[in-house]
Amino acid sequence: MFRDLTKILKESENIVFFGGAGVSTESNIPDFRSEAGLYNAQKSYGKSPEDMISHSFFLHDTETFYDYYKNNMVYPEAKPNEAHYALARLERMGKLKAVVTQNIDGLHQKAGSKNVFELHGSVLRNNCMDCGAFYDLDYVLDSKNCDGHIPKCSKCGGTIKPDVVLYEEALDDAQIRGAVKAISAADTLIVGGTSLVVYPAAGLINYFRGDNLVLINKSTTQYDNKANLVIHEAIGYVLATATEML
Repeated sequence: MFRDLTKILKESENIVFFGGAGVSTESNIPDFRSEAGLYNAQKSYGKSPEDMISHSFFLHDTETFYDYYKNNMVYPEAKPNEAHYALARLERMGKLKAVVTQNIDGLHQKAGSKNVFELHGSVLRNNCMDCGAFYDLDYVLDSKNCDGHIPKCSKCGGTIKPDVVLYEEALDDAQIRGAVKAISAADTLIVGGTSLVVYPAAGLINYFRGDNLVLINKSTTQYDNKANLVIHEAIGYVLATATEML
């Protein structure tokens, strides 16, 4: 298993990694779509996680949105794990050309990755809806800057919105174009920590025309039968082991 992946890594010159929630769960960031996440949202708020972080709910009940968001979507103490660091090493080696992620935690960049396409945005970036002023995560989480749970702009008093793609919102065109270009040019695509069921992001795999499709996920996916290599193990352990064997 590891020898096969290491062989592919050695022979590849243009690798792209496409990752989902399973990459971040190894940094102790829960998957809000999991059974536990669903239970928590229903028990505490009487709604599904998708309802809680939808564009319409943000506009309709911003106070409750932020109460849920700050307690379930933001983990400022989380640190990169073995998967993040392995990918950053591959980029420094000149083999990995891009990371495409569905995660919003910024851990790929914290680990050292430079070329990252964040399909669903990032909790680290926040802007005033009225004047556009930028605020970091610390500002948003500081209760002194909030009216209740809602962070307010220090310049104009407007409501601050996280740069996160909410349900009912379109993905950012620039991020999609960049991801499509990178995946289309790759000779190896490694897909990890995602069940490939969340669209439109999951559809990006269809742009791959290279030699090696590698799937690393604890559970099976609909693309397993199309991959050159399928590994049902923890992604951090797999990537760390394979890159150390290079």
